[in-house]
Amino acid sequence: MKTLKWIIMTAAIITGNTSKANNSDFMEIIKSAIQAPSGHNSQPWKFKIYESAIEVLPDFTKALPVVDSEHRELYISLGCAVENMCVAATEKGYNPDPCIKQVDDSTYSILVKLEKGHVSSSPLFKAIDKRQTNRGEYNSTLITTDTVALINEISCEDGTHFYLHQNGSNRYNALSEYIYKGNEIQMQDKAFKKELLSWIRYNEKQVEETKNGLTNKVMGAPSTPPFLGKIITSMFLNPAAQNKTDQKSLESSSHLVLFTTEDNTPEQWILLGRTLERFLLKTTNLGIANAYMNQPCEVNVLAEEIRENLIENNEYPTLLLRIGYADTMPYSPRKDVESVVD
Repeated sequence: MKTLKWIIMTAAIITGNTSKANNSDFMEIIKSAIQAPSGHNSQPWKFKIYESAIEVLPDFTKALPVVDSEHRELYISLGCAVENMCVAATEKGYNPDPCIKQVDDSTYSILVKLEKGHVSSSPLFKAIDKRQTNRGEYNSTLITTDTVALINEISCEDGTHFYLHQNGSNRYNALSEYIYKGNEIQMQDKAFKKELLSWIRYNEKQVEETKNGLTNKVMGAPSTPPFLGKIITSMFLNPAAQNKTDQKSLESSSHLVLFTTEDNTPEQWILLGRTLERFLLKTTNLGIANAYMNQPCEVNVLAEEIRENLIENNEYPTLLLRIGYADTMPYSPRKDVESVVD
């Protein structure tokens, strides 16, 4: 019955039995959607435009089979894109109504119905273009108790949660140790390093050609020819070097933020993405920087240990952020909107 309902609803949208929409509005809404974060800035999404809806689908050609074999981070990215879409849609006077649907055994999409309503401006909208992942060292300033209280007011989608742990606390130190253990495992994995290197863009020419990936500017590295950049980068892809870098990053940060889901399913990963993007936009408006420290969530044996030792209610550790205060870094590139619209 659910499948039949999905077919009927989609057919109604395609044939125009819902309110007529402005195509240029939808392209602008998608432009906001693709400002969302994604693993290695892979931008693993595609969009279909209907008369009164936009469908968000995974682009598995941009998947990360080594570091994200179950597509968890991919679906989180789609959820982030959907949240941006909803914020941008209300800014243009639409009432967004997202619905997660299973396409097949491993594929899920999100249909966002868009009906005309009243313009409802949100302070989160201006943060969409300002948000960035800041991989540099922070300035060691602690986020105040009052600001932490504001962050904790951010609403979470059903089944998703986040927990702030201050630098110096037992949980902060324990999670830091799991990050170092994650580096020990990942940085000795040849397949992991090969995949990571394939997404690094070493100079402006590569950036212009791909408009995705981890650029030299974002990583704070000088511009080099790809062959030379790959040699230099490979020298630092080892546990000792990565742990040294991450130790400085963690010492300079204010909090670690652990995001969890109650069920370890694609639907919950998408919902977590919406919660995550809401968190990122709100903290961006508060002048707070962030960067991902997902190593222990990406290594199953470590994620299970965190679940057993550091999380109540049997929730799944799904994503880990560090936050604090820092100067703005260069922004990651994005594909042209037209290239991601079907």
